[in-house]
Amino acid sequence: MDETTARVALPCPACSPHRETVHEVLSEGGRATVRCIDCSHVHKEELPEERTLERKVVVSQGGDSFSDSVDVPAEETLAVGEEFLLETEEAIVTVRITSLEYEEGRTDEAEAETVDTIWGRAVGNVSVSVTAHPKSGEHDETRSFDLQVPGDYEFTVGETDELGGEEFTVEGVLIRDDATGYDFDKLDHDGDEAVAKDIKRLYVRDETTSAWSAW
Repeated sequence: MDETTARVALPCPACSPHRETVHEVLSEGGRATVRCIDCSHVHKEELPEERTLERKVVVSQGGDSFSDSVDVPAEETLAVGEEFLLETEEAIVTVRITSLEYEEGRTDEAEAETVDTIWGRAVGNVSVSVTAHPKSGEHDETRSFDLQVPGDYEFTVGETDELGGEEFTVEGVLIRDDATGYDFDKLDHDGDEAVAKDIKRLYVRDETTSAWSAW
């Protein structure tokens, strides 16, 4: 999300009454207060309504998927890894874009006007796949399970966690292709951190006392 000051193109009564110049929006509501970038003149104007486009969105959630529609600003550029809120009849879902479909196929980035379908996955609450091996280090006795956690739940390599009746120490993290902000796709140094919605798989050492005594 762009957190910079919103800007619009408007005529400036002080320096450019007959052509549009870039203005910063200082405050909105009714007649907005704007400041001309060229001459710093502050004045009030009716802001032009932002044009939006309705686009189909397909969202994967757990092992299922559903489709809906979302309004996006017509001038916006969409990209894989970006997140947005989708309001459905059942809930408000945080969605991360995983692919963009347009006339010629799939792409990672495109202008909203050229996009036909936004593909994404729900990241508010996610399922994280875990591969665990026993304390003894016998990797041929590994087991797998899934953890249901909030998307922003943080895992740290080298730290012990206790979730869903499982106790384990994180030894490695495999990062998803649509995650951004990571230098590597595999984290395995103590102190390396990743949030659940960015994780494709966790590799852990099992600390659960009875985990390997089922026989």
